[in-house]
Amino acid sequence: MEDALIPIIVFALVYVAITFEIINKAVAAMLGVMVLLAIHVVDEHHAVALIDFETIMLLLGMMSIVVILRKSGVFTYLSVKIAEMTKGSPLKILILFSIVTAVLSAFLDNVTTVLIIIPIIVELTAGMGLDPKLFVISQAVISNIGGTATLIGDPPNIIIGSKVGLTFNQFVVNLIIPVLISFCVALLIIWYFNRERFKPIDTNLGKLFSVQLLLEKIRFEFFHTPIDKHLLAKGLGCLLLAIVLFVTQTITKLSPGVVAMLVAMILFTISRVDVEHMLEEIEWSTLLFFAGLFILVGVLEEKGVIEWVANNVFLRVGDNPYVMVLMVLWVAGIVSGFLDNIPFTITMIPIVRLMMESSPVPHDILWWSLALGACFGGNLTMIGASANIVSIGMAKQSKVNISFLEFMRSSALITIVTLVIASAYLSLYLWLTL
Repeated sequence: MEDALIPIIVFALVYVAITFEIINKAVAAMLGVMVLLAIHVVDEHHAVALIDFETIMLLLGMMSIVVILRKSGVFTYLSVKIAEMTKGSPLKILILFSIVTAVLSAFLDNVTTVLIIIPIIVELTAGMGLDPKLFVISQAVISNIGGTATLIGDPPNIIIGSKVGLTFNQFVVNLIIPVLISFCVALLIIWYFNRERFKPIDTNLGKLFSVQLLLEKIRFEFFHTPIDKHLLAKGLGCLLLAIVLFVTQTITKLSPGVVAMLVAMILFTISRVDVEHMLEEIEWSTLLFFAGLFILVGVLEEKGVIEWVANNVFLRVGDNPYVMVLMVLWVAGIVSGFLDNIPFTITMIPIVRLMMESSPVPHDILWWSLALGACFGGNLTMIGASANIVSIGMAKQSKVNISFLEFMRSSALITIVTLVIASAYLSLYLWLTL
């Protein structure tokens, strides 16, 4: 463990830089890697071997598909149509936008979803004289809950699925029940504690008229370009093909990363888009961030640090499967609330593996515990998940400033309740399988 001191210090400094946004998170992760390379803790060939390219391929492929779909204008069109369906009813705005946010977050990714949803929901609610803060926070929270349901919905799931070898179907089958229950309960909590803000406006003719004018304004502002029907058809066709290949993974034997990249390259070929321009819109900084973290955690694992943490922290609780499952869930939930859930998940995977070796827990339940904890726990604070940070940033661009405490006041109860729901579900799951 003596030769692990420098990697531990470097990892800790990188974690602090990421958590408090001292520098760009991709720069922080890669700077940490460069320091380890410069002082010969690891060589460059071995460092590259530590990167999980399955995860990188899955992220890059899905990002490419989403970029082309976004260019077709379908997401903006869908958001504006949902805004029209609400007819200015605050409760309908909450429910309809939340349903769209949850579904898009499950099958695209939650960061892309909030990038599309937040500007329109801010425009709609602010124009009606409502406080947009509650609606922005609610969509960030719902995007994290919805993204938990699938392999491709939330970064922690992508990491777990790729590194562990779990399939798209396994995620859906094992996580859809707690996600659906948590989604409904989250909406109920938001409505109950803000009942005064969700009163209907259909008794006020003046407000109804102003809402109609507002919807016309939103339609005009967000429909600068018409829907590209040919590009939309090709994009949706390829997205459907990717989902079908994800679902049939046990038959095709194609990994999710290969599926995502294969379908993305087919879409680039048949859509004849400007590839150079499309590649500029891909979040390369996120991919660098993941690559850097894989190297940093891989070095810690090889130096025995991860095994030491597992033996002296997690395995001290004994081999009771209920205690182990709930410990992973709640540690992941609380820690992910205050630290970015992506590096935490990458760090926890080798620890969970060691826990499973010391006391075999049936049916991969510790992975579902980690996924639910990291994804639901990310709702605790505004820095817990990427979707939260993006939502707050988008709102700020529209002069809606949400503080750390304002976010936490609205999200903390939802986080605790959803973790309790996950605890009950996992306990029942474990009882049925033992």
